[in-house]
Amino acid sequence: MIQARPFLKWAGGKRQLLNELESNFPSYIKEKKEIDVYIEPFIGGGALFFYLQSEYTIKKSIINDINSDLMLTYKVIKFFPKELIKKLEKINKEYEKLNEEKRKEYYYKKLREPYNKIKVDINKLERDSWIKKASLLIALNKTCFNGLFRQNSKGEFNVPIGRYKNPKILDKENIRNVSEILQDTEILCGNYNDINIDNKSKAFIYFDPPYRPLSETSSFTKYSKGDFNDENQKELANYFKKLANKKHFLILSNSNPKNTNPKDNFFHELYKGFKIKEVSAKRYINSKSTGRGKITELLIKNY
Repeated sequence: MIQARPFLKWAGGKRQLLNELESNFPSYIKEKKEIDVYIEPFIGGGALFFYLQSEYTIKKSIINDINSDLMLTYKVIKFFPKELIKKLEKINKEYEKLNEEKRKEYYYKKLREPYNKIKVDINKLERDSWIKKASLLIALNKTCFNGLFRQNSKGEFNVPIGRYKNPKILDKENIRNVSEILQDTEILCGNYNDINIDNKSKAFIYFDPPYRPLSETSSFTKYSKGDFNDENQKELANYFKKLANKKHFLILSNSNPKNTNPKDNFFHELYKGFKIKEVSAKRYINSKSTGRGKITELLIKNY
């Protein structure tokens, strides 16, 4: 099987929780190492998706996210890997020979500014602008602060430059492997509840939505220019219940509000009747190193 990993660093990435997630898979999947239909409505960086593609046999897979720039990049890697590699090679060569001050100028003038100026339609193939937009996104992701993706209300990428001595802007082998995996994957861009799910076959569906903030200051839900608030969490829970009635196998990740407020039963009330498990995780996105310790997250499943 092809070994591939996320091509972007992504807030809330699940690489650290892969073993815990796998231990909570339906028993028939763990035993057979086979999945008929796999769907991930909030793909993000795709840590679990790439792990499954590398270790399991998946007959059909569908990935989706509302972030159009992210899904555009998945499509570019699928259809134009050679052209993307060529663009990233150029950026990488230009960037690595600059000193710290020149890199700062390059980041804002050659990467972030042109990235925000390029407007593309994910539903309308414009090969050159697609490839350029995707290459800039990957380069920004590898050189920006903490590998964040954040947009302002205008939909503009607004993360400042990070400090890396040798950022790996280009990983040829992984891009090629990701491209090969994506050949048999349906790539969608839209709301999670717009995915056409065939209820005749049982699908294995993993939900990894923007997490509910543990506090007002820890809020980070701007993966796209919209927010994902408590009302959105409730809508997702209703959709989860609807799919559960169709006999699909569902698993969902989210924050555990009891980390900061032991009396906060938001998710326990929202998903009452489903199995809720606390799992240990590590907080990576925090401006202070002292705020990156162990916390727990929730896994919610219907089996």
